[in-house]
Amino acid sequence: MKQIHESEIKNLIKMAFEAKERAYVPYSGFRVGACLKASSGAYYPGCNIENAAYSPTNCAERTALFRAVYEGEREFDAIAIASDSGNFTFPCGVCRQALAEFCGADMPVICTDPKGQYKITTLGELLPNAFLPKDLDI
Repeated sequence: MKQIHESEIKNLIKMAFEAKERAYVPYSGFRVGACLKASSGAYYPGCNIENAAYSPTNCAERTALFRAVYEGEREFDAIAIASDSGNFTFPCGVCRQALAEFCGADMPVICTDPKGQYKITTLGELLPNAFLPKDLDI
């Protein structure tokens, strides 16, 4: 796992909680915020954005990732995720796959509960044997 300092963990969690406040969730009411730290040192918060058709709904983690990629980032150091759930919030399978495109298996994934307590895992632990660009064999 990449090393991450306690102060950085707290900062990412704070920004994930702030991003959660911007969530657009008129259907589920389940707010999620994320903050992705790029290797450049820049931070990219994101929130979940629901849609009446459901399928076009975008998770907080992908909102942060897509925003960062749009800004030219291609390498990342960590992500934190916060929600209203009483449990630790982990990225869904689609977000795990999207993150695997740009993030190493050793990237810390900081999952929080509403009290700010957290668990740290890695992207590789969450998505072993991810389908990666190298698997296209082209």
